[in-house]
Amino acid sequence: MEKKVRTRFAPSPTGYMHIGNLRTALYEYLFAKKNKGDFILRIEDTDTERFVEGAVDVIYRTLQDVGMDHDEGPDKDKGYGPYVQSERMQSGIYKKYAEKLVELGGAYPCFCSQERIASLKNENGITRYDKHCLSLSKEEVKARIAAGEPYVIRQNVPTEGKGTYQDLVFGEISVDYKDIEDGILLKSDGMPTYNFANVIDDHLMGITHVIRGIEYLSSTPKYNLIYDTFGWDRPVYIHVSPVMKDEQHKLSKRNGDASYQDLIAKGYCKEAVLNYIALLGWAPKDGVEKMTLAEMIEKFDVNGISKSPSIFDEAKLRWLSGEYYKEMPVEKFTALAEPYFAKSKVYGKYDLAKLVALVKTRVDVLSEIPEKVNFLEEYGEIDPALYTHKKMKSDVSIAKKVLPAARAVLAQTDDYSNAALYEALKNLAVSMGMKNSQVLWGVRVALTGKESTPGGASEMAELLGKERTLARLDHAIALLESAQ
Repeated sequence: MEKKVRTRFAPSPTGYMHIGNLRTALYEYLFAKKNKGDFILRIEDTDTERFVEGAVDVIYRTLQDVGMDHDEGPDKDKGYGPYVQSERMQSGIYKKYAEKLVELGGAYPCFCSQERIASLKNENGITRYDKHCLSLSKEEVKARIAAGEPYVIRQNVPTEGKGTYQDLVFGEISVDYKDIEDGILLKSDGMPTYNFANVIDDHLMGITHVIRGIEYLSSTPKYNLIYDTFGWDRPVYIHVSPVMKDEQHKLSKRNGDASYQDLIAKGYCKEAVLNYIALLGWAPKDGVEKMTLAEMIEKFDVNGISKSPSIFDEAKLRWLSGEYYKEMPVEKFTALAEPYFAKSKVYGKYDLAKLVALVKTRVDVLSEIPEKVNFLEEYGEIDPALYTHKKMKSDVSIAKKVLPAARAVLAQTDDYSNAALYEALKNLAVSMGMKNSQVLWGVRVALTGKESTPGGASEMAELLGKERTLARLDHAIALLESAQ
């Protein structure tokens, strides 16, 4: 009977969720759900030096925020717990299996001091352990342990042969054992290293497929030695290429590159961020790039994962974010956008619904909102040169005719909806024997004092309301007269 697919996301709580880490989680989630399997969350907190307070909460919040609900984890024990490595260590799991591995010949105690280890450094500054303690007799090992001498447990890697395995993306991978050091599996304080804990935990939790970065391609054979020594089934491996900042530099939170939290704080649409991250190294067969999480699950195929690194293109993310905002229900957009309107000069001075209508289809990132609307409160001097626009067939002389006429029409208009105002200005153009653009351009410049705005003349008039619209037209007309 074929095993149920089980994948795991096993982050270290060392800070914010960086893009590469979230992508790995997403691929693990998509693979599990596509194959009707389970997605497990495991916290690997054995690196106490890099532990960041609150980072575990960030992991939970991020997964919840993007809709990647884990089937098992520290808060959902389905019989495989604890799901936190430090808690697993306290139960003695790693020590028990390390000692069993020693019995089977796959590992050995090492009593070498730091000074002796340092003396093994070669001319290139590289330290490689020389298997010195492997030659110790069982009696000597037992006596030294009984005497309380500190020791670590090292993996016993063969000195000859190759470690070979199949990867679903990169095919057959072979590494010479002579290139793999006898790494430490269990530290002197009983804390397991990643190289040991991840194998033990993956086996005990029934993980069938391991998805991780290509930096583990060459170290996987040493994990397989542990599986093989215990007689356990190896998981299926899927290694993915890195996300790059550019052709030379890997995207990394250590270098200050954007995390998921950073992107959301800037006002990117979270659905767009997740969608874009999926495309960093994977392409659906149908070529459609805009996808919901449910559609990603349906389309996900390991064959679509690229062997080449992906470059994080923020311009493309901006575009995708804008597409999501365009299609988003107004109520949802308003709730997300209001905190950004609150940072602008116009908040509380204009109808929020009308401000939303003005920017909803014109922003890609919500942090753009203040700069899109602040012009409404920056009104003052108007450069007469703005009335001149060759394409609109407008100039100062045209504006001098249009503005008084428009003022008269808009003073008689009671319906200040965009549609009614646009119709009134269009009719004015007809009555004056002018093109629509000549009237609309002049009125928009008069109402805003700007060359470009996120809305035309009628939208501006609707937003300003009748009183402010007429006052601004009076101001603009007076400025034109005084410029003679």
